Amino acid sequence: DVQLQASGGGLVQAGGSLRLSCGASGFTFDDYAIGWFRQVPGIGREGVSCSRSSDGTSYYADSVKGRFTISRDDAKNTVYLIMKSLKPEDTAVYYCAAAVVPPRNPGYEYEYDYWGQGTLVTVSS
Repeated sequence: DVQLQASGGGLVQAGGSLRLSCGASGFTFDDYAIGWFRQVPGIGREGVSCSRSSDGTSYYADSVKGRFTISRDDAKNTVYLIMKSLKPEDTAVYYCAAAVVPPRNPGYEYEYDYWGQGTLVTVSS
């Protein structure tokens, strides 16, 4: 079974940092693009970042460019989202997802095939 598990969320003050991890099992990890999304209750999921193994490129939403960095360790089947200079508006449940076909629109949730449980990030002002 394909499994993804996001972890590393928590409570942090504005301006602080967190590192989220997405652990995966059940598939050939380095063949897949891995994306991070976030969701606030009542609002749709926002694509935050994506690591495309096919060409080594990364995607970032405008709202996080310059503050978030995605990295992957294929040997550990893990993708990280390093979040710095956090703002209260970054508060959300963060999810990781895997795409079999490298997404043309990496911020679009329907391009992803598998989803993990989310991890809550709360940024206090």
